[in-house]
Amino acid sequence: MVRESVEQQADAFKASRFNLETEWKNNYPRLRELDRNELYEKAKNEILDEVISLSQVTPKHWESILQKKLWERVSTHVIENIYLPAAQTMNSGTFNTTVDIKLKQWTDKQLPHKALEVAWETLQEEFARFMAEYKGKDQDDIFDKLKEAVKEESIKRHKWNERAMDSLRVIQHNALEDRSITDKPQWDAAIQFMEETLQSRLKDTDSVIADMVGPDWKQRWLSWKNRTPEQHIRNETKNELERLLKLHEDHTAYLANDEVTTVRKNLESRGVEVDPVLIKDTWHQLYRRHFLQKALLHCNLCRRGFYYYQRHFVDSELECNDVVLFWRIQRMLAITANTLRQQLTNTEVRRLEKNVKEVLEDFGEDTEKKVQLITGRRVQLAEDLKKVREIQEKLEAFIEALHKEK
Repeated sequence: MVRESVEQQADAFKASRFNLETEWKNNYPRLRELDRNELYEKAKNEILDEVISLSQVTPKHWESILQKKLWERVSTHVIENIYLPAAQTMNSGTFNTTVDIKLKQWTDKQLPHKALEVAWETLQEEFARFMAEYKGKDQDDIFDKLKEAVKEESIKRHKWNERAMDSLRVIQHNALEDRSITDKPQWDAAIQFMEETLQSRLKDTDSVIADMVGPDWKQRWLSWKNRTPEQHIRNETKNELERLLKLHEDHTAYLANDEVTTVRKNLESRGVEVDPVLIKDTWHQLYRRHFLQKALLHCNLCRRGFYYYQRHFVDSELECNDVVLFWRIQRMLAITANTLRQQLTNTEVRRLEKNVKEVLEDFGEDTEKKVQLITGRRVQLAEDLKKVREIQEKLEAFIEALHKEK
């Protein structure tokens, strides 16, 4: 009775095994039957290979991306809080004094923090990029959840070494203190950097003004668009303020109260009721565009200014202190990127690798975590096949022992 019962059970498991193997062959013909633990070991090796790839990133790539991201982060402050206030002063002495004070305050309080934020974000992005690139190389998507969890947990555990902040502050301060442009290529590079920055700001300002005043006559005819009542008032105000700027090209950044009153009365005489706040708001954008256009013209004049710069602009009406400022900023960005790259490659990448290994070890000992992160029909099918085969082998061994007893 026992033998017959066991043989029936063995036959049932044999049928179950056949069904599971058939499902595997039809759905996963090119894959090995790996259970959850075997898949975890495979994923672990892949993740460690991806992390090691971080150490193969070239210094040029690190510095290029760090410099670009840092400038994106600080450019608004440099233009709005340092360059524009200084450039609107009347002489070079006041310009340089304003610049030096504002650069010192910036370096003491904000710049090193911003630089470390950028470096930490860059490390995270490069780590994520390598994992995404490996994913594109015919990689098994069954590991996606696990890899994402390992990445997030490793980053969460990573504590950036901020002891380097004080030395970074000194390096940045020294870079910004230097005003000695040694050769013409550096001068030309600073002018190109300044032009690109001002062009970008001018484009943004033009866009703001276009939104304020609405579609021009060409857009209204071709696109069947109309101005809103507020845009009509803005456009009339803009035209009036542009006439004022043509009469006073060297106007200061702010409108006097009597000028606001004059503009308002001129608009009222044409049947346009306008608020003084709207006049000042429109003036701010128009003056900004006017100033940036003049700065770009001045930048073009300074192309031939390196000779005069070497003579400290003696016997010359040309002054290019703004070019020197942009050279100082550009040099600070390059030196900061170089310093951060060394910290990344010498310290932070290795510490991140260590964190990843620790996370993988912890996950490997947590059965529930593995079940949560490595899921899907394929995993379940491999697990079921393993169990059925183990039971069938034991049953067959038991039946064989029973036959020997007989």
